[in-house]
Amino acid sequence: MAEKIKLTKEGYKKQEERLRFLIEVERENVKVQLAEARAQGDLSENADYDAARGRQAEIEAEIKEIEFTLNNCEIIDGKASTKKVALGSTVTIRNIDNGKESTFMIVGTVESDPVNGKISNACPLGEAIVGKMVGDIVDVKAVKQYKVEILKIEIK
Repeated sequence: MAEKIKLTKEGYKKQEERLRFLIEVERENVKVQLAEARAQGDLSENADYDAARGRQAEIEAEIKEIEFTLNNCEIIDGKASTKKVALGSTVTIRNIDNGKESTFMIVGTVESDPVNGKISNACPLGEAIVGKMVGDIVDVKAVKQYKVEILKIEIK
């Protein structure tokens, strides 16, 4: 059996909202675009029709992907503790080499958004710190290996 896709409650809600938007808004917009393009006549050389069909394919693929995610997910319910890093933990670390501190939340791969402070449990840093405790110094096996110290673990 395949491993479940990990989502936070917030991530699950965002996926549901995106699915609803795609079905209720985007799918309907494409239907209108297709009808307008068909009304232009000859479809064999109709760029508007081709563009609308391409957009339709993108939307349907995204709908299927989100439906798969929602049907095959495990919701991280915030039962993580502040003793060990786990999915749903917000962690503050310090890079041993340069002293720089960073804070981020550990999430599943679907929700990963490093720019907004969410890293995947499957990325090198996430893999290295999951299961570790405050005070642990951890080797991160990335392209360029480095060490971090776990300073704080929170549940937000």
